[in-house]
Amino acid sequence: MKIYSQKDVKKDALKGERIAILGYGSQGRAHALNLKDSGYDVVVGVRKNGPSWTKAKKDGLAVAEPSEAVKGAGLVAMLVPDLAQKDLYKEVIDNIPENATLLFAHGFNIHFGQIRPRKDLDVVLIAPKGPGDLVRRQYQEGRGVPCLMAVEQNATRRAKDKALAYAHGIGGTRGGVLTTTFAEETETDLFGEQAVLCGGATELVVKGFEVLVEAGYQPEVAYYECLHELKLIVDLLHEGGLTKMHQFISDTAKWGDLTRGPRVVNAATKREMKKILKEIQDGKFARQWISENRRGGKKYKKLLDKDRKHKIEKVGAKLRRRMPWLEEGRA
Repeated sequence: MKIYSQKDVKKDALKGERIAILGYGSQGRAHALNLKDSGYDVVVGVRKNGPSWTKAKKDGLAVAEPSEAVKGAGLVAMLVPDLAQKDLYKEVIDNIPENATLLFAHGFNIHFGQIRPRKDLDVVLIAPKGPGDLVRRQYQEGRGVPCLMAVEQNATRRAKDKALAYAHGIGGTRGGVLTTTFAEETETDLFGEQAVLCGGATELVVKGFEVLVEAGYQPEVAYYECLHELKLIVDLLHEGGLTKMHQFISDTAKWGDLTRGPRVVNAATKREMKKILKEIQDGKFARQWISENRRGGKKYKKLLDKDRKHKIEKVGAKLRRRMPWLEEGRA
């Protein structure tokens, strides 16, 4: 696999082009500000006089309604939430110039056929492997968050050059840009969220908390052991993988890890992970999620509310108030 860096960028690929950033959330704000600081002509497309409009103007960026923002743009970055993109594309497509580039930070709508771009457009993916605030912060510190890059449609024969120039503009080439496909990025991203990073990790934490509390241990102690200290382990994994984590935990912890961990996350867990992956690959998850939103998201809101009312959240809120440095670190 080739990893592209700053030396691979054709800096004239987007020279003189206006870049329209549609959406001003976590990624949208980071991309817009980084591109502006890199010398590009940037306009943010958001609803007039909404909170994002006000915030973007305060940040010193040009703003316009989405359908106006794309006029004359050489590149349009679709950075609104996944399920808002289809309607937004329909709204702006007639104003996107011929042979422009349509860019995504997640492949969901292209891969699952929710958006079918005009044939004259280059369609590319630049997906930073980190949240927007990190993308912005690393750029300001002279570093960069690695990105994934894919080309779905290469109408002008310069799609890759333009995607790489965009990645460079947000700082991605400092961390390295890896090639992928819309399918691979979408399916692995969804799987990681569902089975490991969000669904898997949080359920493991909650079930561990419940086991200790149901066995008669204090909820506060269970919270510290199953949730609070998780960051210490994740930081070690993030910095140096399994090897560094094992270097910095006790021999007792290592023995427990090696002999008990596979009993918790076992062959049955892996079989369920494979089912989850298949539901992503065959489109079942996407269809369910799209359908849930069309029905108003009642089940989604109910499940989210249940999570927020769990005892671990009540105990955690009380304990976190005694650790003000957590909030300071986030800020």
